[in-house]
Amino acid sequence: MASYNAILAPKLKSACLEATPKESNLIKGHTGTNSSTRHLGRGREDQRVGMTVWFNQFTVLLHRSLKERRHESFNTLRVFQVFVGALLAGLMWWHSDFRDIQDRLGLLFFISIFWGVLPAFNAVFAFPQERAILMKEQASGMYSLSSYFMARIVGEMPMELALPTIFITMAYWMTGLKPDLGAFLLTLLILLGYVLVSQGLGLALGAAIMDAKQASTMANVTMLAFVLTGGFYVHKIPTCMAWIKYISSTFYTYRLFINVQYGNGEQIAKAFGCSGRNGNNYRDVGPDCKFIREDLEGQISPWVCVGAMVLMFVGYRVLAYLALRRT
Repeated sequence: MASYNAILAPKLKSACLEATPKESNLIKGHTGTNSSTRHLGRGREDQRVGMTVWFNQFTVLLHRSLKERRHESFNTLRVFQVFVGALLAGLMWWHSDFRDIQDRLGLLFFISIFWGVLPAFNAVFAFPQERAILMKEQASGMYSLSSYFMARIVGEMPMELALPTIFITMAYWMTGLKPDLGAFLLTLLILLGYVLVSQGLGLALGAAIMDAKQASTMANVTMLAFVLTGGFYVHKIPTCMAWIKYISSTFYTYRLFINVQYGNGEQIAKAFGCSGRNGNNYRDVGPDCKFIREDLEGQISPWVCVGAMVLMFVGYRVLAYLALRRT
């Protein structure tokens, strides 16, 4: 912003005023004896010119980002990876029964792991790879950092959401998950939100560290902690580690997936004869009933999960922008 104000702003302002002399004269001549009005007019003029310049920068950078990212996002290896992942999931859980709770939860957690790790690792290299170009263009005052960052974020969204949509469309119907269009659309919406959150985590780590190898190592450790506290492997997490699950996007996504498929667990509980309750506990404490109580009962409200995911989506990107400003 300092480079823009010092180098580009005066030239662009004079160029815009020369291109619109009538408008410029109108602003200068309007209530010329009132100095406060003149200052207000100049302030509004500067603001309008600044916004126009910023939008032009954003448009050019967005066009460049789309041209660059489409080849990276849809390269043969990545498309092959996603199709093979969907095919393997579909064959492993082919038309699974909703009463096979453990198998179903394994599928849901596999989806959470696959689409938590992949976007984060792809995004973590974004800023370190472009560091030299970014610093050179920033030093020459070609554009503001905010226009570059917004163009990068907006340009990546459609690219990052295409492959998850294909994946869940294949895997959902092959595995026989809840055969309802509304449930499928909710699952798709949750997955796309999760992909964007994971991408934001990778962008934040990459911008903060600015070294591809170190950032990928940090992303590996972070995702490992999120997966272990995601709620599938361990239910009774030690108190000193329990806080990690509340900052884990995997935990919230996994809970949302379960809620879409099983609700609060009452229907599947009745199927296993576990519908009778005494307070918050099932009266029939068989192995199936205990599993339902620990894994399917609503440990956390779906709206809390959604709120946490929205907060992470915004927060990770704010952290990434602040890290880039520091760099």
